[in-house]
Amino acid sequence: MQLRVLPDRLAVCRLPAGSPAPEWATAAQDPASFCSVTWAPDETSIVCAESAVPAGVRAERGWRALTVVGPLDFSLTGVLAALAHPLAGAGVSIFALSTYDTDYLLVKAPDLGAAIEALDADGHEFAQDREGERP
Repeated sequence: MQLRVLPDRLAVCRLPAGSPAPEWATAAQDPASFCSVTWAPDETSIVCAESAVPAGVRAERGWRALTVVGPLDFSLTGVLAALAHPLAGAGVSIFALSTYDTDYLLVKAPDLGAAIEALDADGHEFAQDREGERP
């Protein structure tokens, strides 16, 4: 699979169940940035730029995102498993998210190098960034 490292540091935030999407997470979003709002029966979770999260919000900061270059066909199986397995073997914890077109794996920023190394060793490729450099 071909992967790309997203540039932003992200935070995973927890709000009470039924909370609306807060303006700080969604206002003036750069189209190149990442933001996900998930409403579940027991909580509202937000993944967004770490810099957008105000003090006092329950958040786990310091995440980096790897994305599978897509779009992916819905008939594909084992995409997350193929990525999670080598990361588990390297002792890298993940937070996984999926969208209509692709999958995202969040890893803690200090583990990004180990994640790239493990995925590279497993045969996954990394897309070049805008400057033509490999992450």
